[in-house]
Amino acid sequence: MNARRLVPTVLLSASALALAGCAGTAASGTDATDAADGKLQVVASTNVYGDIATAIGGDRIDVTSIITSIAQDPHSYEASARDQLTVSNADLLIENGGGYDAFLDSMIESTGTDAPVITAVEFSHDWPGTTNDHDHDDETDATDEADDASAGSGTTDDDAHAGHDHVEGFNEHVWYDPHTIADVAHDIAHELSELDPEGAATYEANYETFAAGIDDLEASLDDLATSYAGEQVFVTEPVPLYLTAAAGLVNATPDAFSEAVEEGQDVPPATLLEANSIIASGDVSLLIVNAQTGGAETDEVTQKADDAGIPVLSFTELVPDGDTYLTWMQANVAALADTLSQ
Repeated sequence: MNARRLVPTVLLSASALALAGCAGTAASGTDATDAADGKLQVVASTNVYGDIATAIGGDRIDVTSIITSIAQDPHSYEASARDQLTVSNADLLIENGGGYDAFLDSMIESTGTDAPVITAVEFSHDWPGTTNDHDHDDETDATDEADDASAGSGTTDDDAHAGHDHVEGFNEHVWYDPHTIADVAHDIAHELSELDPEGAATYEANYETFAAGIDDLEASLDDLATSYAGEQVFVTEPVPLYLTAAAGLVNATPDAFSEAVEEGQDVPPATLLEANSIIASGDVSLLIVNAQTGGAETDEVTQKADDAGIPVLSFTELVPDGDTYLTWMQANVAALADTLSQ
């Protein structure tokens, strides 16, 4: 995958990060090799999964998130020797999968670690061949037997690392799908309970609290769908599409446009012309850009949206400083609601 042009951190205006205005505690990692407190060592590819692990594990675990800065692109991240050592000492590893954070797959293979790996994309109902029919509204205790609690899990022998590669037509940005994340969180609770049976009750209780927050998010998205179902949104990259779909919004973006931007490639001239025409038509209610990346085509459609009076929102791929996963998503949903109500 070609590297995308990252937007320098200093150029990200306050408005670009306005979606993350809710207070919270961001996941912060402690190098697994430095821990001397006997806690379980959990390593996540990004702070999205690191924060979720922190919410479930609390003070019984130490979490290291390899990518924590919006100046880093998981698609093209090159792991360091320190990262390799951290992975080799992990008790549990959490990745997105789907080709998004392949650097962690490479480290898992090179270190030969036998730590369980949770791969988030495998919990998506859109993942090819998934058998996951989990419903987080009807959960069993996190200490249930593994074969009862790991449907679609990234830690089964047959499916280990099945989510490594990018799958054509699949949107790997599954952290924007609250329902998928609830299932990921449940599996984190299950795996931690397997590794630390004495903490099982704590992990289950923390999961239930987290799942209640997911329920609140989904209720807010249902409210949006009731009011705005069918309204069109244009996205420069497919990052937020799970969230916008849950809000009932229709993606009006030509696939060739968002795919080219995500891959760091030039948008074909005919596709760019089509995109500009869609934005100028007046049928689009909202344009969403990725605050972490940009390019000439993104700038052009953003200007077209400004000219047409179409509001522009910026979403990020990482949990912003001062937020948790839940407060971040709540802010994103609130931003959608505020914008669509104008």
